[in-house]
Amino acid sequence: MKIAYAYYRVSTVKQGKSGLGLEAQQEAVSAFCKTHGFEIKGEFIEIESGKRSNRPVLTESLAVCKKQRATLLIAKLDRLGRNVAFISMLMEAKVEFKAVDNPDADKVVVHVMAAFAEFERDMISRRTKAALQAAKRRGVELGSNGKYVLSRLNHENAVKFAEKMSPIIEKIKAKGMKTIKAVTNELNRLEVPTFRAHHHKWHPATVHQLLRRIKNQSIQYQ
Repeated sequence: MKIAYAYYRVSTVKQGKSGLGLEAQQEAVSAFCKTHGFEIKGEFIEIESGKRSNRPVLTESLAVCKKQRATLLIAKLDRLGRNVAFISMLMEAKVEFKAVDNPDADKVVVHVMAAFAEFERDMISRRTKAALQAAKRRGVELGSNGKYVLSRLNHENAVKFAEKMSPIIEKIKAKGMKTIKAVTNELNRLEVPTFRAHHHKWHPATVHQLLRRIKNQSIQYQ
């Protein structure tokens, strides 16, 4: 049996006391251990907001796992947080970890997914603000001109997104999945967020556009 410790996160003190959300995480981890040969040696429960990187209980769990060469199990991938700095801290601890709901996601994939989530959050908050500021500087009323500003911003964001996607696309192709359908299926299997929304699924048309943009950017930078 492989030794493991479970890390659970709940967002509020009320959830921590009532078990709301916690029980589901525990059941998922327990089922995973039975089918993958893990033995749970202990549990760590953290009451914290997912937006914060400072988590003392997680720090403690990483130290214990590192000392005992154990695997850290997390019920849901979103419990890792949507913050690149937090994910980097997790990886720098050099502790093996598994997300029960997506066990095939390795450290590279998890890091990229965190980057996408942070990128999406920042993009949404900046897009309208930037459009209004650009229009104000030019003395332009938002309307047809405003749509032009937003269109240009969307293009710039799409370029940045393609740059972030390039490493994971290369990783998928290295596994022999080179067709658009195969890449689409693998992105959905890994639950990699799309450009538009975190919960939307990939489709062949959007994957085709992404691959074409990555190829064009690659030619441009050569």
